[in-house]
Formats: sequence, C-alpha cells, structure tokens
Amino acid sequence: MKIAFDAKRFFHNTSGLGNYSRDLVRILSTYFPENEYILLNKNKSERGADILENPNVHFVETSKGSMARQFKTGIDAQKQNADIFHGLSGELPLRWDKKPIKKIVTIHDLIFVRYPQYYSFFDRKIHLWKFKKAANSADKIIAISEQTKRDIIQFLKVPESKIEVIYQGCHKAFKEQQSDDFIQQTRSKFNLPERFILNVGTIEHRKNLLSVVKAIKDTEIPLVVVGKKTKYFQKIANFIQKNKMEKQVHFLEGVSMDELAIVYKLADIFVYPSFFEGFGIPLIEALFSKTVTVTSNTSCLPEAGGPDSVYIDPNSHLDIQSKIKFLWDNESERTRRADKGFDFVQKFNDEPIAEELMTLYRKIIS
Repeated sequence: MKIAFDAKRFFHNTSGLGNYSRDLVRILSTYFPENEYILLNKNKSERGADILENPNVHFVETSKGSMARQFKTGIDAQKQNADIFHGLSGELPLRWDKKPIKKIVTIHDLIFVRYPQYYSFFDRKIHLWKFKKAANSADKIIAISEQTKRDIIQFLKVPESKIEVIYQGCHKAFKEQQSDDFIQQTRSKFNLPERFILNVGTIEHRKNLLSVVKAIKDTEIPLVVVGKKTKYFQKIANFIQKNKMEKQVHFLEGVSMDELAIVYKLADIFVYPSFFEGFGIPLIEALFSKTVTVTSNTSCLPEAGGPDSVYIDPNSHLDIQSKIKFLWDNESERTRRADKGFDFVQKFNDEPIAEELMTLYRKIIS
C-alpha cells in the first residue's frame, strides 16, 4: 500500500498539528514497514528528519505555484500512484485527476465554531469552508475524540457512519526513562523548584492559565509554565506583578522535547484547566509521566484524563485551588491516582493507534 500525506504541518508546526503528523507517520512506518509513506510538501525541514531516515518514508516535492497545496498536491499524490491521500489537519486538496485514490481527512476540533471570539471573522469563514469541503470529499473522516465526532456531526452536518474516532498519542520521549544525570542537568538548567505544579500549552485565553495563577495566590505552591506566549500573556504578567508573585511563577523557554518529558516527571501535579479542547495531548503526556492531573470537566478532557484524574470547573479558580491543595498535601493520593492514570493511558500507546489507523486504511481500499 502507498499512502500520501499532506506534510505541511509535519515539517513546519512545532506543537499540536505538527506533533500529531510526525507521530502518525512514525508509528505507521514502524509497525507497518511493508507500506510506503510519502510526505508531500514544497520543502522539508529538520523537524521529522529522524522519521525520514526510515527506508519506507519518502519526501516528494510538490508542484510549484500559488495555491499549489490546494490545487496540485492531490494530483501530485496520484502521479505517485498513491492508494490513499491523508490530510492530517482538516484539509484536502480541491482538485484531482481521474486516477482512483481514496481520501481521508483528520479533523482535530471545531473550536473556531464553538468559540468564535478567539478567531477573526476571516479565519472563521475560511476554516469552516475548508473543513466542510474536506468533510464532503473525504471517503472517511478521522475524529480525534468523541467530542470532535459530535461536533463534526452537529456543525458540518456529516453522517455518523462516515466518521471514525481514532485517538492520538504523544511523543516517544514521554514514555522513555531518562538518565539520572540528564534529569539533574535539566533541573539545574531551568532552576526548577524542589516541588512544583506544572502547566503546559500555548498561553492563550482558551487554555485558562490565569485561573491557575489566581488559584495559587496566597499559597506557597510554585508554578512552572511551558508554552508559547500570545497577547493573553500580558494579562497574566499584570496579575503576577500586581500580586508580587514573580518568584512563585516560573516561565520556561527553549525546552526540548526530552527536557519537557523530565519537567513533567519532576512535577508534583499537572494542571490543565482549558475551557475546550479537541483532545488535550498534554494530559496524555502527564499520564505517561506518572504525574497526577487536574483538568476541566468539559469537552473531551475526561476522555483523555480518564477516571482517576481530578476534575474542576474551569470557571472557578477556588475549585482549582481546593483540588490543587488537596493533592499537594496528600502524597499517597497523588501516587495512587498517578499509578491508575498510567494504567489508563496505555490505550493511547503507539501500537494500538497504529493498528486502528491501518485497519481503516485497509477497509477503505478493500
């Protein structure tokens, strides 16, 4: 079987969509080496270079020209005699020739419909148009959670029979055991507190970091934050300054994936009070790291967090505070929930996800 991917995110996105794209190609090429995997894009980057070393993964430069991704990438896949074209980020090419090829698209979330205030009018219209087009032309749609599946049915008016829920996993670094030396180097490099709670993710309104900062105000609990800053960061910085919390909240920058895996393991508690997610990979990262999680009781987060994470109302910093304090003061409860969470998260391991993907691929070409 020959499978072609739209690899723009694979090569050029550092977080969510990029991680999903790289992990998907990595696990398929590992567990099903008999197939050929083609990465279509106008150029490549150092991201995913290790995956391209696999003999069954090939980069193919796409046709040149404006709007080439929309109008030529599909035909480029057909010229490669691909059996399947998989759009990894909610989009499919708009033009194809007559050569047969099956089309799959992964839709991660429809947050731009649910929370329009976080997006410009133009972005909302373009996203909705692209997603509807892709959903209509795809032979199958992959939703990364039951929540996303419900949203696709509701907002894109797609029949349920066309959608498969296949969860995503996380980077292999979170499943590895790092050396004691590297752990100590990382702790020293970032000057990490002896004990701390952790938040990971883009620092934007939807992720709700300000509520975590409010929750630890008037406590001595240190907070470590890893994430790209947006305009919303200024709101948090102002609150920290006003309440003299500069020594309590630590923002880390330049953290590699291997270092991030260690930061997760060193944290006492992972806190993720997002208002809405399509899936919530940081929860999976925390659970694989055997770190107890506190997260919202909304959207797909209970799907990713499992029965032994602690759930909060993201609109209440007092609820967040009480749950953090309860876990902070109870080591045995942290350990019990972390161990149970580690058992639960095995369903998001590479092999079961690769098996589900390959089952879908085989089904649509049979």
